[in-house]
Amino acid sequence: MEIIEKIERLKREKNAIILAHNYQIPDVQDVADYVGDSLGLSMKAAKTDADIIVFCGVLFMAETAKILSPQKTVLIPDRNAGCPMANMINAPQLRDLKSKHPRAKVLCYVNTTAEVKAECDLCCTSANAVRMVTDVLRDEREIIFAPDKYLADYVSRKTGRNFITWKGFCPTHVKILVEDILRQKSLHPEAEVVVHPECTPPVIEVADKVASTEGMCKYAGETRAKELIIGTETGILHRLRKENPDKVFYPASELAVCPNMKLTTLEKVLWSLEGMNYEVNVPEEVISRAKQSIQRMLG
Repeated sequence: MEIIEKIERLKREKNAIILAHNYQIPDVQDVADYVGDSLGLSMKAAKTDADIIVFCGVLFMAETAKILSPQKTVLIPDRNAGCPMANMINAPQLRDLKSKHPRAKVLCYVNTTAEVKAECDLCCTSANAVRMVTDVLRDEREIIFAPDKYLADYVSRKTGRNFITWKGFCPTHVKILVEDILRQKSLHPEAEVVVHPECTPPVIEVADKVASTEGMCKYAGETRAKELIIGTETGILHRLRKENPDKVFYPASELAVCPNMKLTTLEKVLWSLEGMNYEVNVPEEVISRAKQSIQRMLG
């Protein structure tokens, strides 16, 4: 309680806001001003009146906040909290791919570095990727979709469009296997299966619902099912159980844990506010180019 009180006091004194992703540990989610998925966090970062944004997530998310609010101070409590998928493609690699397909528009998953976002035409999240393709890019004949090959496959199936893809993936979501889903279904036959579109195609095939983390939270509150098997990083179970105390949630796989998402602790949030560490900076030239693609995503 003493740590929480100190955090709350420093937030007031410094006009700071704490944003946390749905995969953060329960203590961090509970102290945050807003908990959400990449899209919700991006929107909150763009609209906040706070002078300081403490971003409890991974680096690409904090960079996105800085791009949207360059005049604000953005802090990440653990500078080692990176995203393996985001690191699977860099700006030179994307430029090389673009050179091979000069007429293609580039749709980048938000799970990319600021430098990669600066090379793309449009960003998307798992929540709005289908809409970006069907609405914003509907007249484009060629689309490069990077870096997540599994999200690209899912969107391709939903839209009927073919993409030029990269070979990236989320190491956490690929740990969720069809066998895991079937085992949980055998234990809980009445449970609905809800999975994230970063999962592999065989897992998506056996799901009752495919949704972003925010979509999962919304669906959990709407469905009549009293039991749900959740196929994404296990951190979201805290929020699901908190918001739906009358329902039971099972992880599709206990192995679906992102170690980088778990690096942030209450102590590190406190130290971040006390010492203003670790500040996230993005070069102005990168901000000006990347901001357009993100703002188009936010509409």
